[in-house]
Amino acid sequence: MKAIVSVLGKDQKGITAKVAMTLFEMEINIEDISQTIMQNKYFTMIMMVEMKDTTTIESVNERLQVLALDLGLDIRIQHEDIFNSMHTV
Repeated sequence: MKAIVSVLGKDQKGITAKVAMTLFEMEINIEDISQTIMQNKYFTMIMMVEMKDTTTIESVNERLQVLALDLGLDIRIQHEDIFNSMHTV
């Protein structure tokens, strides 16, 4: 199953590494990634990930929310179909 992970917040060292490690620990593969730092302050990242069919969005979200709280970031995960539906005109 594919999903979209988005990360927003104030830039700080290690964001990409910590998010990637959390996903790695859950055996989730990052298929594509785009990130930028806006005005030398704000970090934005979006990733397409591939998860096992037995892994749920809810279980991944629980882990990502622990990380989000620790880093002071907004981290969200959505099933690819939901993401596409929300962004289709």
